[in-house]
Amino acid sequence: MIPLRDKSPTRSVAVINYFLIAANIVAFLFEKSLGPFANDFILRFGVVPSAWFNETGGLHFSVSTVVPLFTAMFLHGGWMHLLGNMLFLFIFGDNVEDRFGHTRYLLFYFIAGVAASFTQIYFNRMSIAPMIGASGAIAGVLGAYLIMFPKAKILTIVPIFIFIKFMELPAYLFLGIWFLIQIVSGVLSLGIGGDAGGVAWWAHIGGFACGIIAVPIFGRRK
Repeated sequence: MIPLRDKSPTRSVAVINYFLIAANIVAFLFEKSLGPFANDFILRFGVVPSAWFNETGGLHFSVSTVVPLFTAMFLHGGWMHLLGNMLFLFIFGDNVEDRFGHTRYLLFYFIAGVAASFTQIYFNRMSIAPMIGASGAIAGVLGAYLIMFPKAKILTIVPIFIFIKFMELPAYLFLGIWFLIQIVSGVLSLGIGGDAGGVAWWAHIGGFACGIIAVPIFGRRK
């Protein structure tokens, strides 16, 4: 399913959401400009789960492990990775920002991204592959949206066998199906170390859960 737009109006301009989208695009273009050095850049600024554990299995906190928690959520592996994430952020982020307010929304976004990374680290602790992408933080946005706008209509492209159908789905159904896919994929991925096909399923699950929990904590904007 591919969302096209929602029908939940906002009361303010989503300046932070636009800033985040722009920052992700600029970061990706910078990646592309590095050419053959892009892989080294991603290895340095992506989250490497195994780097978080020392020889005794304890957590290893250092600049080289903490900084990537924030930089990794602005890096992407390709155009489809970037555009897919930005589509979801564009559709769902403005309403969450409108409800939280600009400052709290920005803080929430980073908290969700960090929570998503730690969830993936926990379930994929032996991985030496860098984890990148905004999808963990955006999953947090989706979780918050589900709680605040469960009945909002989402115009969605739904593939039915060889046919394409445009449908208006309530947010609770669209996001419920999305989350179910993440749960099933995450459980299946445990047999191969915590990810499947290079997708950090547990980061999506952790981010989504963080978004749900954050709604009563951040509260409604006055």
